[in-house]
Amino acid sequence: MIEALISGERRGGVLADLARTRMRTAGKMTDLSMALAGRFTDHHAMMCRLHLDRIGQLDEAVAGLDARIAPRVDRYSREAGLLKTLPGFGDVVVAGWLGAIGPAPHRHFATAQRLASWATLCPGNYMSAKKSKGGRTGDGGAYIKPLLVQAAWAAVRVPGRLQARFHRLVRRFGGARNKGAVKRAIIAIAHTLLKIAYQVLKTGTPYADLGAGFYDSRETTQARQDYLIRQLQKLNPGCAVTITFAEAA
Repeated sequence: MIEALISGERRGGVLADLARTRMRTAGKMTDLSMALAGRFTDHHAMMCRLHLDRIGQLDEAVAGLDARIAPRVDRYSREAGLLKTLPGFGDVVVAGWLGAIGPAPHRHFATAQRLASWATLCPGNYMSAKKSKGGRTGDGGAYIKPLLVQAAWAAVRVPGRLQARFHRLVRRFGGARNKGAVKRAIIAIAHTLLKIAYQVLKTGTPYADLGAGFYDSRETTQARQDYLIRQLQKLNPGCAVTITFAEAA
């Protein structure tokens, strides 16, 4: 459509006919034709041409970098394959991991916790009046940290252990309406992904998801009961909750 506009086409119906996939439904075509009928001058066409040319140049630059990165990733095809078993780990994240951390992090970091500290994915620990207060994670990990956060956002969209952990953390940190709680939970998932990737590369064993019910299975009946009581007390501050067990018939 943009190319047609640049070429001088101004008829809304003709432009709408260039729509693809879901935009071609009967109900949308009429609205689209009306939306494309408007004021579009030669100046607008020139600006669109400049933007499209710039986008093309950037796409070529990205393709060139991908072509240079691919052979280096292929040198560690086994490790790349292991990393790709983790949810959220696509080609970009895997290439970033291999470039920033390498195929054998256990050779340079004795534990996953030390690697997480190096990548600044561990919360800060500040002491004041003999009280420990958590803090922000830090500004290091300039290359790998954003990629792991990106991977975390993708991972929590996949049903499984990580998604279940994310929802539990969001509730613990303040609820889904609290943007700070969601951000803290995503950082925690990125931390978890880093530790899983460390173990996967160290053991040479692909990642196997433990399932969405993993945390529920670890929770005792008493712990679950105490949690629900706390939730009721939050809804009704000051109330006393009494649990009565009915006798089996």
